Amino acid sequence: MAVIVASLATSLTAAVVRSSFSSSPSLFLTKLKSAPCIRFTFSVSPFDSYRRRGVKLMAHSARATLGLTQPANIDVPKIAFSAKEIDVAEWKGDILAVGVTEKDMAKDDSKKFENSLLKKLDAKLGGQLSEASSEEDFTGKPGQSLVLRLPGLGSKRIGLIGLGQSATNTYNFRNFGEAIAAAAKTAQASDVGIVLASTGSISNESKLNTASAIVSGTVLGTYEDNRYKSDSKKTVLKSVDILGLGTGSELVKKLKYAEDVSSAVIFGKELVNSPANVLTPAVLAEEASKIASTYSDVLSATILSAEQCIELKMGSYLGVAAASANPPHFIHLCYKPPSGPVKAKLALVGKGLTFDSGGYNIKTGPGCSIEFMKFDMGGSAAVLGAAKAIGQVKPSGVEVHFIVAACENMISGTGMRPGDIVTASNGKTIESRDSNNSGSYGFSVNCKHSSFGFLLLLLLTSLVMPFVVCKVNNTDAEGRLTLADALVYACNQGVEKIIDLATLTGACVVALGPSIAGVFTPSDELANEVFTAAEASGEKLWRMPLEESYWESMKSGLADMVNTGARQGGAITAALFLKQFVDEKVQWMHIDMAGPVSSEKKRTATGFGILTLVEWVQQHSS
Repeated sequence: MAVIVASLATSLTAAVVRSSFSSSPSLFLTKLKSAPCIRFTFSVSPFDSYRRRGVKLMAHSARATLGLTQPANIDVPKIAFSAKEIDVAEWKGDILAVGVTEKDMAKDDSKKFENSLLKKLDAKLGGQLSEASSEEDFTGKPGQSLVLRLPGLGSKRIGLIGLGQSATNTYNFRNFGEAIAAAAKTAQASDVGIVLASTGSISNESKLNTASAIVSGTVLGTYEDNRYKSDSKKTVLKSVDILGLGTGSELVKKLKYAEDVSSAVIFGKELVNSPANVLTPAVLAEEASKIASTYSDVLSATILSAEQCIELKMGSYLGVAAASANPPHFIHLCYKPPSGPVKAKLALVGKGLTFDSGGYNIKTGPGCSIEFMKFDMGGSAAVLGAAKAIGQVKPSGVEVHFIVAACENMISGTGMRPGDIVTASNGKTIESRDSNNSGSYGFSVNCKHSSFGFLLLLLLTSLVMPFVVCKVNNTDAEGRLTLADALVYACNQGVEKIIDLATLTGACVVALGPSIAGVFTPSDELANEVFTAAEASGEKLWRMPLEESYWESMKSGLADMVNTGARQGGAITAALFLKQFVDEKVQWMHIDMAGPVSSEKKRTATGFGILTLVEWVQQHSS
């Protein structure tokens, strides 16, 4: 035992002596300042391991993926949408889908509809519609649908789709569109007509937004991500007529806008759904580059290699990336309008962890959600989806920067360890510290709570007890480390406003549940803008406090800050951490989308954030 300890002590001493002669960058670009009798820097570069393995940084590898999995090419549904003003009873097609509220389903003493449209249709059907709705206990509640094949109308079938007590917002009407898509799939319908039982109280502007939401819901509800299935069904739905909501060029333009943005949401969903063995940081960068090349008249792409990120001193981001065999790729797309002056400069920053193992604080045990950590790049999917939509819509008067620090958080001998100190590109130092906090989206189990970690700790303690003090820290609060350098980079682009999106904390899911994203910002002006955009898009946000007193738990005795605070208020301290890397002159918002990034019911990604981001950019368009 004495021999082993002496040998280890000699090795450690030799390593320190060797390090004093090195001028190469330290792991995570952290250097010790001069102190009496002590002067050394670590000689290990975080990307020496890539060079030793022959990995070409920036080389988009054509090698086969792990498991030989390649996604099939599946086109976005091609549905022809049109707006018509005709007698709905005479409309010809497979299904006439009627959106009804609970109020619309009210009946008189003779059990006949009071609503004028339903009364007219029921008369054509010989009273069978009212009779069937009573027998099936259809009351118009959300999620209810009743599809009947009855003679008497121009359509083969009539469907009643429940809208709930009232249908007054985008969220309701998008769900209506998704319900129509589901009914069309079940009936194998190719032609659908859509009408609302009550439209008298809807203004002309609201009719435009209502039609747009219905189209968006229909497209998203029709699409199924079957790229990884050996046998996929083809879409049957070919055409949809929007009836009774007006006609004209403005409505046609609005329907086209809805189709464009919906295709971007589908793109975002595909990115999040893609497994980590397929969607590596390099592949995510390739997808970003494809967007720029497709819309090269307005979009340009810059993909920074690890070496370029070292030059920019992105030690915080590179520290997270260092353990993976897949090199990091820093993505920057820039949108500039095709003509006219730029009056606003905006930035959208997305967390891009294509897989998050938790690092040395590995995610393990019940509820850790490690199998869902491919979703940890949901923020980057929202940002790149928005880039695709903006490239299609081409808003004037606004310049937009789309920024993603893409990498993986893995485990290896070259990786970031608990307790390490990293240096971000603005010069601030960060200590990776454990606070028993579920710092990342999902939940990690620290090694002091792991039976394997405990046994390993016991073994090491018995060998080197006189020389080593074991301090258990947290590497699973990694997303904020990548965002730190991304936010500094965004500020350096000269933008006036920044929104970052991230699947950042499990704490936010605990606070708001699976359907609502948490919003953190010191700017009331920016909050009002984004909530207006969210209301128009039908996505759910809730503003959370930025309680400055909580920053006390983020202070370090060795560095400028730690990367996790107290267990309580974990989503707030995460936002406060990000705030340290934003210029005070820039309006900034953080959106924690860990909950709504995916649908547990559908077991798939939602494409959350894209609709709101595009609406927000459109607000700034002249």
